[in-house]
Amino acid sequence: MTKKHHETKLFVLDTNVLMHDPTSLFRFEEHDIYLPMATLEELDNNKKGMSEVARNARQASRFLDEIVSRAMTDIDEGITLESHGAATGRLFLQTATIEESLPASLPGLKADNQILGVALHLSKKYASRSVIVVSKDINMRIKARAIGVEAEDYFNDKVLEDTDILYTGLRELPPDFWEAVGGEIESWKDAGRTLYRIKGPVCTSLNTNEFVYQEAPQPFYARVREQSSQMAIIETIKDYTHQKNNVWGISARNKEQNFALNLLMDPEIDFVTLLGQAGTGKTLLTLASALMQTIELKLYSEIIMTRVTIPVGEDIGFLPGTEEEKMGPWMGALEDNLDVLNKTDEEGGDWGRIATHDLIRSRIKVKSLNFMRGRTFLNKFLIIDEVQNLTPKQMKTLITRAGPGTKVVCLGNISQIDTPYLTEGSSGLTYVVDRFKGWAHGGHVTLQRGERSRLADYATEKL
Repeated sequence: MTKKHHETKLFVLDTNVLMHDPTSLFRFEEHDIYLPMATLEELDNNKKGMSEVARNARQASRFLDEIVSRAMTDIDEGITLESHGAATGRLFLQTATIEESLPASLPGLKADNQILGVALHLSKKYASRSVIVVSKDINMRIKARAIGVEAEDYFNDKVLEDTDILYTGLRELPPDFWEAVGGEIESWKDAGRTLYRIKGPVCTSLNTNEFVYQEAPQPFYARVREQSSQMAIIETIKDYTHQKNNVWGISARNKEQNFALNLLMDPEIDFVTLLGQAGTGKTLLTLASALMQTIELKLYSEIIMTRVTIPVGEDIGFLPGTEEEKMGPWMGALEDNLDVLNKTDEEGGDWGRIATHDLIRSRIKVKSLNFMRGRTFLNKFLIIDEVQNLTPKQMKTLITRAGPGTKVVCLGNISQIDTPYLTEGSSGLTYVVDRFKGWAHGGHVTLQRGERSRLADYATEKL
């Protein structure tokens, strides 16, 4: 074996890695990949159906077919992956039966244990080389370590190792900020807003559409309109905490809600992500701004609301009715928020409220995510709820549905992930927040304070 092989690692892939990300075959750079026969068998067993897992299994099989059919060497010597992006390693397939004695507590018929047996055999065969099992399954990794085989999670799709450093969309300015940029400042007024052009090293750390603030007796709240390494233009924002600026009867209760409404009500912002715990007002603020811009300002033709249908408890079986009726049980949050928004219209009395509710419901369409592929939405206000349960690939599929004049708002709580194999670092929500950071037509705010009730706030803190 060459010196190069001593330095590169040999990764044994579990099936769930390929079903989570089919492109994982090309994500191990200069290292080699080994696929046990059990992995290929499981891939074959999971390829039927219309689920995301089945689609990924089929795509992984297509990639493998393409690699193997182009092979210039004998499979036993490994197939080069160099024609695919940054991958320079080789792909090895199990071509012979491997009889490795596993501990008696691990029965050999289970696919996981067969993969572990292959990994144990390889680690003994290539003693000078690092052989590592890669799996999204925690128990598989524990079992591997228990029998003396190295094991890792698949990290390549993780945007961040630590979600505490995820972009929040807001930044507190230091007390001496104005003194630091004092000699290099210009200000002017435009459409009732004050704009400041600042220069200095602080500009490099700012992002376009990031909110900056200083808490003081006269607080300063502004948004970064333009930014480069040498210069930034910041603009004071509209105060949505004041009742005269209410949006469909709703006023912001804290600075983060104020920042969120500035993004939601700006027609120049096409993409908004709102992240926050339960009760921070994500859905209420989004629906209020959607109704205002659709019914009163007529910027959008209708509101489309969708969410990931993953039950928290046991599934309730098949639901009868049309697409909208099937989505009904998942849309309790929508109805709850519409009740709040409808109560803000006191002038029309009960009849007026009923008429308003019917008008609102006629302009809101509830859609299932399953039927989004191939659609194009024109002049729509698209709200996607519970996006923390989507993979980065699913997020791409949804966001690329937006046609001209459509605004997309993604809502989620990073600490409530219900999808197997998704973590805070690899969630589609984390992915889009990080990738859209600093885009001129996109913005993000992490909402901090719960505004439901003192009971909900206390429960969030103590339970």
